[in-house]
Amino acid sequence: MNIRPGARNLITDVPGLMVGQASDAGLKSGVTVLTGARPFTAGVHVMGGAPGTRETDLLAPDKVVEEVDALVLSGGSAFGLDACSGVVDGLRAMGRGFAVGDARVPIVPGAILFDLLNGGEKDWDMNPYCALGLEALAQAGEAFDLGSFGAGTGAVCADVKGGLGSASMVLPSGHVVGALVAVNALGSPLVNGGPEFWAAPFEVGAEFGGLGLPDAFGEVQMPPTKLGQHGATTIGIVATDAVLSQAQCSRMAVAAHDGFARALLPSHTPMDGDLIFAISTGAQAGGDTLMLGHVAATCMARAVARGVYAARSAAGDIVPAWGKRFGRRTG
Repeated sequence: MNIRPGARNLITDVPGLMVGQASDAGLKSGVTVLTGARPFTAGVHVMGGAPGTRETDLLAPDKVVEEVDALVLSGGSAFGLDACSGVVDGLRAMGRGFAVGDARVPIVPGAILFDLLNGGEKDWDMNPYCALGLEALAQAGEAFDLGSFGAGTGAVCADVKGGLGSASMVLPSGHVVGALVAVNALGSPLVNGGPEFWAAPFEVGAEFGGLGLPDAFGEVQMPPTKLGQHGATTIGIVATDAVLSQAQCSRMAVAAHDGFARALLPSHTPMDGDLIFAISTGAQAGGDTLMLGHVAATCMARAVARGVYAARSAAGDIVPAWGKRFGRRTG
């Protein structure tokens, strides 16, 4: 079957999408923004017990606004929701937004992860996330870095650094599916402490080391977590160029959560705010919604592992990066 990653193996393989990022090394936090050449249909599904969100109510199928101008993934817990304000300001200056008479109101839902206890400098006088959001929007393009960038800058999992990951797949129909994720899970992406990844069965080539699975899986009934040590939450976006309604986008987001469960043990816990947005650019008619959901899940699992694999060590880290811990060079 002719199924393969897109040219970049990034969510921006979905034509018309762009990603921008801003990071603050001292803060050990950052912002990732996904936007497009034009507004896109979006849905959302939350499965974690501790979410932090902005404007997600607008994504329900019975609401007036059917398209959004951008989506934001941010560190900073509740403070990070202010990143959306920076993106709104930037889009307004571009003349973007939902038309209400002579006014235009950019629609920018967002979600945050908790990285306030990761060793970074959090004693700010003024919330830095609005400016980081504006900076991330200004950097939006088709190419972007994985690992310790944007919302993944200070991400931490149970036993290794998290990070910003992405992956894509082109279906036999020609439709493209992509995933973007900031991995800051309460649980671990590693089998029995690593170096192998839970996402290994879904790996394409050697995109996160080509290590396969170990011979034994160790303790799976009571896996390691960072409960009581640091905050958590994994937040992501799946995208396709297939024509989908808001309801169908929301269903694709539900399916994509399987990617979290395949790549992180445990996932969707009461202390995680696990959330996935799903979007459709509507550039290609047709598409099998069952397969779109399945591929969204496999792309998400791969994206989780790619983000962890690409994470980089930095001064003041409270856990090692995958590359430092296992002595391998990371991208």
